[in-house]
Amino acid sequence: MSDEIVTSGAGEGSGNFIHTFIEEDTAPGGKFEGKRVHTRFPPEPNGYLHIGHAKAVCIDFGTAEKFGGLCNLRMDDTNPTKEDEEYVDAIKEDIQWLGFHWDDRFFYASDYFPKMYELAESLIQRGLAYVCELSADKMREYRGDLTHPAVSPYRDRPAEESLDLFRRMRADEFEDGRMTLRAKIDLASGNFNMRDPVIYRINHLPHHRTGTTWCIYPMYDFAHPIEDAIEGVTHSLCSLEFEDHRPLYDWVIEHVDLPAKPRQIEFARLNINNTVMSKRKLRKLVEDGYVSGWDDPRMPTLSGLRRRGYTPASIRDFCERIGVAKVNSVVDYALLEHCLREDLNEHARRAMTVLDPVKLVLTNYPEGKTETFEMENNPQKPEDGTHSVAFSRELWIEREDFMEVPAKKYFRLFPGNEVRLKTAYVVKCTGCEKDAEGNVTTVYAEYDPETRGGNTPDGRKVKSTIHWVDATTAADAEIRLYDRLFTVPDPEAGDYIDELNPDSLIVLKGCKMEPWLAGAEKNESFQFLREGYFCADNRDFTPEHPVFNRSVSLKDGFKK
Repeated sequence: MSDEIVTSGAGEGSGNFIHTFIEEDTAPGGKFEGKRVHTRFPPEPNGYLHIGHAKAVCIDFGTAEKFGGLCNLRMDDTNPTKEDEEYVDAIKEDIQWLGFHWDDRFFYASDYFPKMYELAESLIQRGLAYVCELSADKMREYRGDLTHPAVSPYRDRPAEESLDLFRRMRADEFEDGRMTLRAKIDLASGNFNMRDPVIYRINHLPHHRTGTTWCIYPMYDFAHPIEDAIEGVTHSLCSLEFEDHRPLYDWVIEHVDLPAKPRQIEFARLNINNTVMSKRKLRKLVEDGYVSGWDDPRMPTLSGLRRRGYTPASIRDFCERIGVAKVNSVVDYALLEHCLREDLNEHARRAMTVLDPVKLVLTNYPEGKTETFEMENNPQKPEDGTHSVAFSRELWIEREDFMEVPAKKYFRLFPGNEVRLKTAYVVKCTGCEKDAEGNVTTVYAEYDPETRGGNTPDGRKVKSTIHWVDATTAADAEIRLYDRLFTVPDPEAGDYIDELNPDSLIVLKGCKMEPWLAGAEKNESFQFLREGYFCADNRDFTPEHPVFNRSVSLKDGFKK
Protein backbone atom coordinates (compact mmCIF):
# COMPACT_ATOMS: atom_id res chain seq x y z
CA MET A 1 0.00 0.00 0.00
CA SER A 2 2.92 2.33 0.71
CA ASP A 3 5.75 0.60 -1.16
CA GLU A 4 5.86 2.95 -4.15
CA ILE A 5 9.11 4.79 -4.76
CA VAL A 6 9.23 8.47 -3.83
CA THR A 7 8.85 10.49 -7.04
CA SER A 8 9.25 14.07 -5.83
CA GLY A 9 9.89 16.26 -2.84
CA ALA A 10 12.63 14.43 -0.96
CA GLY A 11 16.08 15.91 -1.32
CA GLU A 12 14.83 19.36 -2.21
CA GLY A 13 15.83 20.90 1.14
CA SER A 14 14.29 20.65 4.56
CA GLY A 15 11.55 23.03 5.56
CA ASN A 16 11.44 21.90 9.22
CA PHE A 17 12.64 19.17 11.55
CA ILE A 18 9.88 16.81 10.41
CA HIS A 19 11.09 17.09 6.84
CA THR A 20 14.65 16.45 8.02
CA PHE A 21 13.60 13.24 9.78
CA ILE A 22 11.66 12.08 6.73
CA GLU A 23 14.59 12.81 4.42
CA GLU A 24 16.81 10.71 6.68
CA ASP A 25 14.24 7.89 6.78
CA THR A 26 13.82 7.78 2.99
CA ALA A 27 17.53 8.17 2.17
CA PRO A 28 19.61 5.09 1.22
CA GLY A 29 19.90 2.94 4.31
CA GLY A 30 17.02 4.72 6.04
CA LYS A 31 14.10 3.03 7.76
CA PHE A 32 11.79 3.69 4.80
CA GLU A 33 14.24 3.57 1.93
CA GLY A 34 12.38 3.09 -1.33
CA LYS A 35 8.95 3.64 0.20
CA ARG A 36 6.50 6.43 -0.52
CA VAL A 37 5.94 8.81 2.37
CA HIS A 38 2.52 8.14 3.86
CA THR A 39 0.87 10.29 6.56
CA ARG A 40 -2.62 10.55 8.02
CA PHE A 41 -4.91 13.08 9.70
CA PRO A 42 -6.99 11.33 12.42
CA PRO A 43 -9.56 13.73 13.96
CA GLU A 44 -12.06 12.57 16.54
CA PRO A 45 -15.59 13.26 15.21
CA ASN A 46 -16.86 14.82 18.46
CA GLY A 47 -16.80 18.46 17.36
CA TYR A 48 -15.86 20.78 14.54
CA LEU A 49 -12.26 21.43 13.48
CA HIS A 50 -10.72 24.65 14.79
CA ILE A 51 -7.72 26.75 13.79
CA GLY A 52 -5.44 24.49 15.85
CA HIS A 53 -6.51 21.53 13.75
CA ALA A 54 -5.75 23.58 10.63
CA LYS A 55 -2.07 23.50 11.58
CA ALA A 56 -2.20 19.71 11.91
CA VAL A 57 -4.06 19.41 8.60
CA CYS A 58 -1.43 21.54 6.85
CA ILE A 59 1.40 19.51 8.40
CA ASP A 60 -0.11 16.10 7.66
CA PHE A 61 -1.35 16.80 4.14
CA GLY A 62 1.36 19.34 3.33
CA THR A 63 4.16 16.96 4.30
CA ALA A 64 2.70 14.28 2.06
CA GLU A 65 2.50 16.81 -0.79
CA LYS A 66 6.11 17.92 -0.30
CA PHE A 67 7.42 14.38 -0.60
CA GLY A 68 5.08 13.25 -3.36
CA GLY A 69 3.36 10.95 -0.89
CA LEU A 70 -0.09 10.12 0.38
CA CYS A 71 -2.22 11.30 3.29
CA ASN A 72 -5.22 9.43 4.66
CA LEU A 73 -8.21 10.93 6.39
CA ARG A 74 -9.27 8.73 9.27
CA MET A 75 -12.03 9.36 11.79
CA ASP A 76 -10.80 8.39 15.25
CA ASP A 77 -14.16 7.08 16.45
CA THR A 78 -12.96 4.71 19.16
CA ASN A 79 -15.01 6.56 21.79
CA PRO A 80 -18.80 6.58 21.22
CA THR A 81 -19.25 9.53 23.61
CA LYS A 82 -20.30 12.70 21.71
CA GLU A 83 -19.39 11.26 18.29
CA ASP A 84 -21.77 12.06 15.44
CA GLU A 85 -21.98 11.95 11.64
CA GLU A 86 -22.63 15.71 11.66
CA TYR A 87 -19.05 16.17 12.80
CA VAL A 88 -17.74 13.74 10.20
CA ASP A 89 -19.37 15.73 7.39
CA ALA A 90 -18.13 19.04 8.82
CA ILE A 91 -14.55 17.76 9.11
CA LYS A 92 -14.53 16.58 5.49
CA GLU A 93 -15.95 19.90 4.30
CA ASP A 94 -13.35 21.90 6.23
CA ILE A 95 -10.39 19.90 4.90
CA GLN A 96 -11.61 20.23 1.31
CA TRP A 97 -12.17 23.96 1.86
CA LEU A 98 -8.53 24.30 2.92
CA GLY A 99 -7.58 22.76 -0.40
CA PHE A 100 -6.51 19.25 0.64
CA HIS A 101 -7.81 15.92 -0.66
CA TRP A 102 -7.57 12.32 0.51
CA ASP A 103 -8.90 10.74 -2.71
CA ASP A 104 -10.21 7.25 -1.85
CA ARG A 105 -8.23 7.01 1.40
CA PHE A 106 -11.04 7.76 3.85
CA PHE A 107 -11.27 5.44 6.84
CA TYR A 108 -12.85 5.03 10.27
CA ALA A 109 -11.03 3.63 13.28
CA SER A 110 -14.19 1.57 13.81
CA ASP A 111 -13.41 -0.21 10.52
CA TYR A 112 -10.68 -2.01 12.46
CA PHE A 113 -12.61 -2.99 15.60
CA PRO A 114 -12.64 -6.72 14.72
CA LYS A 115 -8.90 -6.69 13.99
CA MET A 116 -8.11 -4.76 17.18
CA TYR A 117 -10.10 -7.25 19.23
CA GLU A 118 -8.23 -10.13 17.59
CA LEU A 119 -4.87 -8.49 18.38
CA ALA A 120 -5.93 -7.85 21.99
CA GLU A 121 -6.75 -11.54 22.39
CA SER A 122 -3.33 -12.43 21.00
CA LEU A 123 -1.65 -10.25 23.63
CA ILE A 124 -3.59 -12.04 26.39
CA GLN A 125 -2.66 -15.44 25.00
CA ARG A 126 1.03 -14.46 24.98
CA GLY A 127 0.93 -13.17 28.55
CA LEU A 128 1.22 -9.51 27.48
CA ALA A 129 -2.23 -8.35 28.65
CA TYR A 130 -4.60 -9.16 31.48
CA VAL A 131 -8.10 -8.30 32.68
CA CYS A 132 -8.01 -5.99 35.69
CA GLU A 133 -10.93 -5.44 38.06
CA LEU A 134 -9.63 -2.29 39.76
CA SER A 135 -12.11 0.57 39.64
CA ALA A 136 -10.99 3.87 38.18
CA ASP A 137 -10.56 5.28 41.68
CA LYS A 138 -8.56 2.29 42.86
CA MET A 139 -6.42 2.37 39.76
CA ARG A 140 -5.50 5.98 40.50
CA GLU A 141 -4.82 5.05 44.13
CA TYR A 142 -2.55 2.16 43.09
CA ARG A 143 -0.78 4.11 40.36
CA GLY A 144 2.26 4.78 42.53
CA ASP A 145 4.70 7.65 42.18
CA LEU A 146 8.27 8.26 41.04
CA THR A 147 9.65 6.22 43.96
CA HIS A 148 6.91 3.60 44.22
CA PRO A 149 5.69 1.32 41.42
CA ALA A 150 2.07 0.88 40.48
CA VAL A 151 0.18 -2.14 41.81
CA SER A 152 -2.44 -4.45 40.35
CA PRO A 153 -3.53 -7.55 42.24
CA TYR A 154 -4.74 -9.01 38.92
CA ARG A 155 -1.43 -8.76 37.03
CA ASP A 156 -0.56 -12.44 37.50
CA ARG A 157 -4.01 -13.66 36.55
CA PRO A 158 -3.64 -16.72 34.28
CA ALA A 159 -3.93 -15.99 30.57
CA GLU A 160 -6.80 -18.46 30.21
CA GLU A 161 -8.78 -16.67 32.92
CA SER A 162 -8.13 -13.21 31.41
CA LEU A 163 -9.09 -14.48 27.96
CA ASP A 164 -12.36 -15.88 29.30
CA LEU A 165 -13.17 -12.63 31.13
CA PHE A 166 -12.27 -10.54 28.08
CA ARG A 167 -14.61 -12.59 25.92
CA ARG A 168 -17.33 -12.18 28.52
CA MET A 169 -16.68 -8.41 28.52
CA ARG A 170 -17.20 -8.58 24.76
CA ALA A 171 -20.40 -10.59 25.29
CA ASP A 172 -21.93 -7.82 27.45
CA GLU A 173 -21.81 -9.64 30.79
CA PHE A 174 -20.41 -6.73 32.80
CA GLU A 175 -21.43 -3.16 33.52
CA ASP A 176 -19.39 -0.08 32.62
CA GLY A 177 -16.23 0.27 34.69
CA ARG A 178 -16.41 -3.26 36.07
CA MET A 179 -13.28 -4.47 34.21
CA THR A 180 -10.59 -3.26 31.86
CA LEU A 181 -7.96 -4.94 29.74
CA ARG A 182 -4.45 -3.73 30.56
CA ALA A 183 -1.19 -4.24 28.68
CA LYS A 184 1.46 -5.97 30.83
CA ILE A 185 4.49 -3.72 30.42
CA ASP A 186 6.24 -2.25 33.48
CA LEU A 187 4.53 -1.17 36.70
CA ALA A 188 7.74 0.58 37.82
CA SER A 189 8.32 2.59 34.65
CA GLY A 190 9.26 6.23 35.05
CA ASN A 191 6.84 6.91 32.20
CA PHE A 192 3.42 6.48 33.77
CA ASN A 193 1.91 5.76 30.33
CA MET A 194 3.84 2.46 30.43
CA ARG A 195 2.58 1.34 33.86
CA ASP A 196 0.33 -1.36 32.46
CA PRO A 197 -1.96 1.04 30.58
CA VAL A 198 -5.60 0.26 29.94
CA ILE A 199 -6.10 -0.79 26.31
CA TYR A 200 -9.81 -1.77 26.43
CA ARG A 201 -12.72 -0.52 28.53
CA ILE A 202 -16.45 -1.25 28.74
CA ASN A 203 -18.82 1.40 27.36
CA HIS A 204 -22.47 0.67 26.62
CA LEU A 205 -23.22 3.89 24.75
CA PRO A 206 -24.31 3.19 21.16
CA HIS A 207 -21.68 3.98 18.56
CA HIS A 208 -22.55 6.34 15.68
CA ARG A 209 -21.57 3.67 13.11
CA THR A 210 -21.62 0.27 14.81
CA GLY A 211 -24.64 0.87 17.02
CA THR A 212 -24.70 -1.64 19.88
CA THR A 213 -22.53 -4.25 18.14
CA TRP A 214 -19.71 -3.48 20.55
CA CYS A 215 -19.82 -2.74 24.26
CA ILE A 216 -16.05 -2.67 24.67
CA TYR A 217 -13.82 -0.16 22.91
CA PRO A 218 -10.05 0.15 22.45
CA MET A 219 -8.21 3.06 24.03
CA TYR A 220 -6.66 5.51 21.59
CA ASP A 221 -3.09 4.60 22.56
CA PHE A 222 -3.77 1.01 21.55
CA ALA A 223 -5.87 1.74 18.48
CA HIS A 224 -3.74 4.52 16.99
CA PRO A 225 -0.60 2.50 16.09
CA ILE A 226 -2.70 -0.40 14.82
CA GLU A 227 -4.66 1.89 12.51
CA ASP A 228 -1.47 3.51 11.22
CA ALA A 229 0.19 0.18 10.55
CA ILE A 230 -2.83 -1.36 8.80
CA GLU A 231 -3.04 1.66 6.49
CA GLY A 232 0.67 1.58 5.64
CA VAL A 233 1.47 4.91 7.26
CA THR A 234 5.18 5.63 7.40
CA HIS A 235 5.15 8.77 9.54
CA SER A 236 2.54 9.36 12.22
CA LEU A 237 2.70 13.11 12.91
CA CYS A 238 1.21 14.03 16.30
CA SER A 239 1.00 17.04 18.57
CA LEU A 240 3.48 17.33 21.43
CA GLU A 241 1.24 15.91 24.17
CA PHE A 242 1.72 12.49 22.56
CA GLU A 243 5.51 12.55 23.03
CA ASP A 244 5.26 10.70 26.36
CA HIS A 245 2.93 8.22 24.69
CA ARG A 246 5.44 7.33 21.95
CA PRO A 247 7.01 4.45 23.93
CA LEU A 248 3.55 2.88 24.19
CA TYR A 249 2.97 3.48 20.46
CA ASP A 250 6.24 1.70 19.73
CA TRP A 251 5.45 -1.10 22.21
CA VAL A 252 2.19 -1.88 20.45
CA ILE A 253 3.90 -1.84 17.05
CA GLU A 254 6.54 -4.27 18.30
CA HIS A 255 4.26 -6.69 20.17
CA VAL A 256 1.31 -7.25 17.84
CA ASP A 257 1.36 -8.72 14.35
CA LEU A 258 1.12 -5.74 12.00
CA PRO A 259 2.04 -5.23 8.32
CA ALA A 260 4.11 -2.05 8.88
CA LYS A 261 6.09 -0.20 11.53
CA PRO A 262 5.29 3.53 11.38
CA ARG A 263 7.40 6.19 13.07
CA GLN A 264 5.71 8.71 15.36
CA ILE A 265 7.00 12.31 15.29
CA GLU A 266 5.63 15.05 17.54
CA PHE A 267 5.30 18.79 16.95
CA ALA A 268 4.06 21.67 19.10
CA ARG A 269 0.34 22.31 18.82
CA LEU A 270 -1.05 25.73 17.95
CA ASN A 271 -2.13 28.02 20.79
CA ILE A 272 -3.58 31.48 20.07
CA ASN A 273 -4.34 34.20 22.59
CA ASN A 274 -7.86 35.55 23.22
CA THR A 275 -9.53 32.24 22.42
CA VAL A 276 -10.00 28.68 23.65
CA MET A 277 -9.09 25.55 21.70
CA SER A 278 -10.64 22.83 23.82
CA LYS A 279 -13.48 21.12 21.97
CA ARG A 280 -15.16 20.50 25.32
CA LYS A 281 -15.16 24.23 26.07
CA LEU A 282 -16.21 25.14 22.54
CA ARG A 283 -19.09 22.66 22.82
CA LYS A 284 -20.23 24.35 26.04
CA LEU A 285 -20.29 27.72 24.27
CA VAL A 286 -22.53 26.16 21.59
CA GLU A 287 -24.78 24.05 23.81
CA ASP A 288 -25.32 26.77 26.42
CA GLY A 289 -26.16 29.40 23.81
CA TYR A 290 -23.22 31.75 24.30
CA VAL A 291 -22.74 31.59 20.52
CA SER A 292 -25.17 30.78 17.72
CA GLY A 293 -23.51 27.50 16.71
CA TRP A 294 -20.23 25.83 15.76
CA ASP A 295 -20.08 28.17 12.75
CA ASP A 296 -20.63 31.37 14.75
CA PRO A 297 -18.14 33.85 13.23
CA ARG A 298 -16.64 34.50 16.68
CA MET A 299 -15.65 30.84 17.10
CA PRO A 300 -12.12 29.64 16.24
CA THR A 301 -13.65 26.75 14.28
CA LEU A 302 -12.84 26.58 10.59
CA SER A 303 -16.53 26.79 9.77
CA GLY A 304 -16.79 29.89 11.98
CA LEU A 305 -13.73 31.48 10.41
CA ARG A 306 -15.08 30.66 6.94
CA ARG A 307 -18.41 32.29 7.77
CA ARG A 308 -16.61 35.33 9.12
CA GLY A 309 -14.76 35.72 5.84
CA TYR A 310 -11.43 34.03 6.36
CA THR A 311 -10.02 32.46 3.23
CA PRO A 312 -8.21 29.14 2.80
CA ALA A 313 -5.17 31.04 1.52
CA SER A 314 -5.01 33.23 4.62
CA ILE A 315 -5.20 30.26 7.00
CA ARG A 316 -2.60 28.25 5.09
CA ASP A 317 -0.35 31.33 5.02
CA PHE A 318 -0.81 31.69 8.78
CA CYS A 319 0.13 28.05 9.37
CA GLU A 320 3.18 28.47 7.15
CA ARG A 321 4.33 31.60 8.99
CA ILE A 322 4.09 30.11 12.49
CA GLY A 323 6.19 27.17 11.35
CA VAL A 324 6.69 23.78 12.94
CA ALA A 325 8.38 23.70 16.33
CA LYS A 326 9.15 21.31 19.17
CA VAL A 327 8.28 23.80 21.93
CA ASN A 328 4.78 24.99 22.78
CA SER A 329 4.16 28.72 22.42
CA VAL A 330 1.29 31.17 22.07
CA VAL A 331 0.71 32.98 18.78
CA ASP A 332 -0.80 36.47 18.72
CA TYR A 333 -4.27 36.50 17.17
CA ALA A 334 -3.14 39.65 15.35
CA LEU A 335 -0.95 37.51 13.09
CA LEU A 336 -3.97 35.55 11.88
CA GLU A 337 -5.76 38.84 11.17
CA HIS A 338 -2.68 40.15 9.38
CA CYS A 339 -2.65 37.13 7.06
CA LEU A 340 -6.31 37.73 6.21
CA ARG A 341 -5.75 41.44 5.54
CA GLU A 342 -2.90 40.66 3.19
CA ASP A 343 -5.00 38.18 1.21
CA LEU A 344 -8.12 40.33 1.04
CA ASN A 345 -6.17 43.48 0.21
CA GLU A 346 -4.92 41.61 -2.84
CA HIS A 347 -8.19 40.02 -3.94
CA ALA A 348 -11.26 41.74 -2.44
CA ARG A 349 -13.33 44.18 -4.50
CA ARG A 350 -13.85 47.67 -3.13
CA ALA A 351 -17.24 49.18 -2.41
CA MET A 352 -18.78 52.05 -0.46
CA THR A 353 -21.10 51.28 2.44
CA VAL A 354 -22.33 53.62 5.16
CA LEU A 355 -22.81 51.92 8.52
CA ASP A 356 -24.32 54.80 10.55
CA PRO A 357 -26.04 56.92 7.89
CA VAL A 358 -27.03 60.57 7.99
CA LYS A 359 -28.39 62.44 4.96
CA LEU A 360 -26.15 64.88 3.05
CA VAL A 361 -27.99 67.31 0.77
CA LEU A 362 -26.07 69.29 -1.86
CA THR A 363 -28.23 72.38 -2.04
CA ASN A 364 -26.76 73.71 -5.29
CA TYR A 365 -26.83 70.39 -7.16
CA PRO A 366 -29.67 70.30 -9.74
CA GLU A 367 -32.75 68.44 -8.52
CA GLY A 368 -33.52 65.35 -10.56
CA LYS A 369 -30.01 65.14 -11.99
CA THR A 370 -28.04 61.88 -11.70
CA GLU A 371 -24.56 61.11 -12.95
CA THR A 372 -22.12 58.24 -12.51
CA PHE A 373 -18.51 57.89 -11.52
CA GLU A 374 -16.14 55.02 -12.06
CA MET A 375 -14.50 53.41 -9.05
CA GLU A 376 -11.70 50.86 -9.18
CA ASN A 377 -12.73 47.38 -8.18
CA ASN A 378 -9.29 46.79 -6.67
CA PRO A 379 -6.36 49.26 -6.85
CA GLN A 380 -4.03 46.27 -6.34
CA LYS A 381 -5.31 44.70 -9.56
CA PRO A 382 -6.04 47.34 -12.22
CA GLU A 383 -6.92 44.52 -14.59
CA ASP A 384 -10.09 43.96 -12.53
CA GLY A 385 -11.50 47.19 -13.99
CA THR A 386 -14.05 49.54 -12.49
CA HIS A 387 -17.71 49.74 -11.58
CA SER A 388 -20.15 52.63 -11.89
CA VAL A 389 -21.32 54.56 -8.83
CA ALA A 390 -24.49 56.69 -9.04
CA PHE A 391 -24.43 60.28 -7.71
CA SER A 392 -27.28 62.69 -7.11
CA ARG A 393 -28.37 65.64 -4.96
CA GLU A 394 -28.98 63.53 -1.82
CA LEU A 395 -26.37 61.18 -0.42
CA TRP A 396 -25.74 59.09 2.68
CA ILE A 397 -22.58 59.70 4.69
CA GLU A 398 -21.24 58.36 7.99
CA ARG A 399 -22.60 60.23 11.01
CA GLU A 400 -19.06 60.52 12.40
CA ASP A 401 -17.99 62.40 9.27
CA PHE A 402 -19.84 65.52 10.47
CA MET A 403 -19.33 67.61 13.62
CA GLU A 404 -21.20 70.82 14.15
CA VAL A 405 -18.43 72.01 16.48
CA PRO A 406 -15.25 70.29 15.32
CA ALA A 407 -12.71 68.81 17.69
CA LYS A 408 -9.06 69.71 17.35
CA LYS A 409 -7.51 68.27 14.16
CA TYR A 410 -10.92 67.23 12.84
CA PHE A 411 -10.79 67.75 9.07
CA ARG A 412 -14.06 66.25 7.91
CA LEU A 413 -17.39 68.04 7.48
CA PHE A 414 -18.21 70.99 9.69
CA PRO A 415 -19.71 74.37 8.75
CA GLY A 416 -17.32 76.19 6.45
CA ASN A 417 -15.00 73.23 5.79
CA GLU A 418 -14.39 71.41 2.52
CA VAL A 419 -14.00 67.66 2.01
CA ARG A 420 -13.60 65.48 -1.02
CA LEU A 421 -16.34 62.96 -1.75
CA LYS A 422 -14.54 59.83 -2.93
CA THR A 423 -14.25 59.81 -6.78
CA ALA A 424 -16.88 62.59 -7.06
CA TYR A 425 -16.63 66.29 -6.05
CA VAL A 426 -15.27 68.62 -3.43
CA VAL A 427 -18.09 69.94 -1.22
CA LYS A 428 -18.26 72.67 1.42
CA CYS A 429 -20.47 72.23 4.48
CA THR A 430 -23.03 75.00 5.05
CA GLY A 431 -24.87 73.70 8.12
CA CYS A 432 -27.18 71.04 9.44
CA GLU A 433 -30.70 70.29 10.62
CA LYS A 434 -31.57 68.61 13.93
CA ASP A 435 -34.57 66.91 15.46
CA ALA A 436 -36.28 67.86 18.72
CA GLU A 437 -33.70 65.86 20.73
CA GLY A 438 -30.81 67.69 19.11
CA ASN A 439 -29.73 64.83 16.86
CA VAL A 440 -28.45 65.77 13.43
CA THR A 441 -30.86 64.53 10.75
CA THR A 442 -29.49 66.30 7.67
CA VAL A 443 -26.19 67.87 6.73
CA TYR A 444 -26.14 70.58 4.06
CA ALA A 445 -23.32 71.41 1.68
CA GLU A 446 -22.59 72.93 -1.71
CA TYR A 447 -20.59 71.13 -4.37
CA ASP A 448 -17.96 72.67 -6.63
CA PRO A 449 -18.82 71.59 -10.19
CA GLU A 450 -15.22 72.32 -11.28
CA THR A 451 -13.88 69.49 -9.10
CA ARG A 452 -15.38 66.45 -10.83
CA GLY A 453 -13.38 63.38 -9.94
CA GLY A 454 -12.17 65.09 -6.78
CA ASN A 455 -9.65 67.26 -8.60
CA THR A 456 -9.00 70.87 -7.61
CA PRO A 457 -7.94 72.80 -10.74
CA ASP A 458 -6.90 75.82 -8.68
CA GLY A 459 -4.56 73.65 -6.62
CA ARG A 460 -6.24 74.22 -3.26
CA LYS A 461 -5.64 71.54 -0.66
CA VAL A 462 -8.49 69.45 0.73
CA LYS A 463 -7.37 67.56 3.81
CA SER A 464 -10.02 64.89 4.04
CA THR A 465 -11.79 62.41 1.75
CA ILE A 466 -14.96 60.64 2.87
CA HIS A 467 -17.05 57.89 1.33
CA TRP A 468 -20.77 58.10 0.56
CA VAL A 469 -23.68 56.26 -1.05
CA ASP A 470 -26.26 57.74 -3.40
CA ALA A 471 -29.57 58.05 -1.52
CA THR A 472 -31.79 57.41 -4.56
CA THR A 473 -30.22 54.06 -5.44
CA ALA A 474 -28.84 52.81 -2.10
CA ALA A 475 -29.84 49.40 -0.78
CA ASP A 476 -30.33 48.62 2.91
CA ALA A 477 -28.11 46.09 4.63
CA GLU A 478 -27.56 44.47 8.01
CA ILE A 479 -23.94 44.69 9.13
CA ARG A 480 -22.55 42.51 11.90
CA LEU A 481 -19.44 43.82 13.60
CA TYR A 482 -17.51 40.92 15.10
CA ASP A 483 -14.69 41.23 17.55
CA ARG A 484 -12.72 38.71 19.59
CA LEU A 485 -14.78 36.44 21.76
CA PHE A 486 -12.78 36.93 24.95
CA THR A 487 -11.46 40.05 26.64
CA VAL A 488 -8.25 38.57 28.05
CA PRO A 489 -5.25 36.95 26.34
CA ASP A 490 -5.58 33.70 28.28
CA PRO A 491 -9.26 32.98 28.99
CA GLU A 492 -8.45 29.40 30.04
CA ALA A 493 -6.42 30.66 33.02
CA GLY A 494 -9.67 31.24 34.93
CA ASP A 495 -13.37 30.75 34.26
CA TYR A 496 -13.41 31.37 30.53
CA ILE A 497 -17.16 32.04 30.56
CA ASP A 498 -16.55 35.06 32.80
CA GLU A 499 -14.09 36.41 30.23
CA LEU A 500 -16.55 36.55 27.31
CA ASN A 501 -16.44 39.86 25.46
CA PRO A 502 -19.90 41.52 25.67
CA ASP A 503 -19.04 43.56 22.56
CA SER A 504 -17.94 40.60 20.45
CA LEU A 505 -21.03 41.14 18.25
CA ILE A 506 -22.72 44.43 17.40
CA VAL A 507 -25.56 44.29 14.86
CA LEU A 508 -26.23 47.38 12.74
CA LYS A 509 -29.46 47.60 10.75
CA GLY A 510 -30.48 50.15 8.15
CA CYS A 511 -26.96 50.51 6.78
CA LYS A 512 -26.70 51.89 3.25
CA MET A 513 -24.71 50.29 0.47
CA GLU A 514 -24.15 50.38 -3.27
CA PRO A 515 -27.08 48.45 -4.79
CA TRP A 516 -25.00 45.89 -6.71
CA LEU A 517 -23.79 44.44 -3.40
CA ALA A 518 -27.24 42.86 -2.95
CA GLY A 519 -26.20 40.42 -5.68
CA ALA A 520 -23.09 39.23 -3.85
CA GLU A 521 -22.34 35.53 -3.58
CA LYS A 522 -22.45 34.00 -0.13
CA ASN A 523 -19.01 34.22 1.51
CA GLU A 524 -17.86 36.74 -1.11
CA SER A 525 -15.46 39.25 0.43
CA PHE A 526 -15.22 43.01 -0.07
CA GLN A 527 -13.32 45.93 1.31
CA PHE A 528 -15.82 48.54 2.46
CA LEU A 529 -13.86 51.74 2.09
CA ARG A 530 -12.60 53.11 5.41
CA GLU A 531 -14.56 50.46 7.32
CA GLY A 532 -12.72 47.15 6.93
CA TYR A 533 -13.13 43.83 5.15
CA PHE A 534 -16.57 42.24 5.08
CA CYS A 535 -18.13 39.13 3.60
CA ALA A 536 -21.66 38.10 2.69
CA ASP A 537 -22.90 35.82 5.47
CA ASN A 538 -23.06 32.27 4.15
CA ARG A 539 -26.13 31.43 6.22
CA ASP A 540 -28.36 34.53 6.41
CA PHE A 541 -27.53 36.59 3.32
CA THR A 542 -30.26 37.01 0.70
CA PRO A 543 -30.63 39.63 -2.05
CA GLU A 544 -33.77 40.85 -0.28
CA HIS A 545 -31.99 41.07 3.09
CA PRO A 546 -28.24 41.43 2.59
CA VAL A 547 -26.20 40.54 5.67
CA PHE A 548 -22.48 41.24 5.84
CA ASN A 549 -20.01 40.16 8.51
CA ARG A 550 -16.95 42.18 9.37
CA SER A 551 -14.07 39.82 8.81
CA VAL A 552 -11.33 42.13 10.04
CA SER A 553 -10.75 45.84 10.46
CA LEU A 554 -8.41 47.72 8.17
CA LYS A 555 -5.97 48.09 11.07
CA ASP A 556 -5.56 46.23 14.33
CA GLY A 557 -7.33 48.36 16.91
CA PHE A 558 -7.91 45.64 19.53
CA LYS A 559 -4.90 46.50 21.74
CA LYS A 560 -5.98 50.12 21.81
